[in-house]
Amino acid sequence: MIRPLVPRLAIIGAGLIGSSLARAAREKHLAGTIVVADADAAVCARVRELGFADAVTQSAAEAATDADIVVACVPVGASGAVAAEVGPHLKPGAILSDVGSVKASVVETMAPFVPAHAHLVPAHPVAGTEFSGPDAGFAALFENRWCIVTPPEGADPAAVDRIVALWRAAGANVETMSAQHHDLVLAITSHVPHLIAYNIVGTAAELEETLTSEVIKFSAGGFRDFTRIASSDPTMWRDVFLSNREAVLEMLGRFTEDLTALQRAIRYGDGDALFEHFTRTRAIRRSIIEQGQETAAPDFGRRAAEKPKHEQS
Repeated sequence: MIRPLVPRLAIIGAGLIGSSLARAAREKHLAGTIVVADADAAVCARVRELGFADAVTQSAAEAATDADIVVACVPVGASGAVAAEVGPHLKPGAILSDVGSVKASVVETMAPFVPAHAHLVPAHPVAGTEFSGPDAGFAALFENRWCIVTPPEGADPAAVDRIVALWRAAGANVETMSAQHHDLVLAITSHVPHLIAYNIVGTAAELEETLTSEVIKFSAGGFRDFTRIASSDPTMWRDVFLSNREAVLEMLGRFTEDLTALQRAIRYGDGDALFEHFTRTRAIRRSIIEQGQETAAPDFGRRAAEKPKHEQS
C-alpha cells in the first residue's frame, strides 16, 4: 500500500470546492481518512449519500480533531469563525488552510486563532463553475488549473511544501506569492469581471418588461456568458467584494478610466482608437488559449474526462 499524502484530511464546507477536493482526494488516494464538516444537516446527509467522505459531521471542531490538514472551504467572510472553532482542536504540526479568493483578509482573520504548535498556509484554487453545493463538485475540477498559495511571513517551509504537494496531487499547477499581490491580481482577473457581469445582468433585469423578455430570448454569446458568471453564489461574492475592497476599487477605477476613453472614441468616431484597443485585447485572449487556460469543451473539458467513454457525447 502506498502511504497517503495526508493521513487525515478535514474539509470544512461541502460546497463546490470542498466536495471537489474531497472527491479528488478519494479518487487519487491522497488521504488515508477524509472527514467533511458542514453546518447544514441536509448537506451532511447528502454528503453521506454521495459517499465521497469517510466521516461526516456538522461540527468543524470534531472534524479538525487529529487532522493533519484542515481546509476551510467556506465563504471568506466565514473563515475567521471557522478558524476560531477549529483552532483549539488543531494538533501539533497540523496545518490550517483555506480556498478563498481573497487572501490578505483571510490571513488577518484566521491567524489569531492558529496556535503556536500549528501552521496557517492559505491557498486559492483558481477553479470553479457557477454551480454550488455537494452535488456540484467533481474530482477533475482542479486539473490544469492554477492554485495560488500565499504563506504568511515566517510560515514554516515544510508546512508550505505540504499544501503545495496537496494541490499538485489534486491536479493543479501551483504558484506562491504574497497575499497582497494575490488580491491585486485577482481583483482584475476575477473580482471586477464578476462585478461587471452582475451589473450588466442587473441592468437587463431593470429594463421594461417587453425589452427584458427580448433580451432573454435573443441573448447572444456575450450576454449569455455574463449571465453564467452572474449566477455564481451571491454569499461568496458578497464576501469577496467586501474583503478585497481596496484592490477591487483600484482596479475598478482603472477600468472606469478605460471605459471613458472608449466612450469618447465612439462619440467622436475615432475608429483608429477602437481598432487599436480591440487588437490589444484580442492578443490577451490568444495568450490565455496558448497557455492552455481555455477550451471549447463544456466545464473546461473536466466533466467529460470523468465519464466512461461510452457516456461521452
